[in-house]
Amino acid sequence: MDDPREAVGAADTLVAEVMQALATTFSERKQGLEGQWQRGEEVPTEELRIALQRYRSFFNRLLKT
Repeated sequence: MDDPREAVGAADTLVAEVMQALATTFSERKQGLEGQWQRGEEVPTEELRIALQRYRSFFNRLLKT
């Protein structure tokens, strides 16, 4: 792209799409865990540990920018 305005607009669109995809992924995972808890199911500790690691990794990458 040679037009700076167009390039910035395209970058903004890409960032918005990526952020939406991340939000959807985290939301779906949270809903899955909450569903298990509401049904009285035990969520394995390892599964919770992995979920927490994903949150931590996401925030660490976000804060490094």
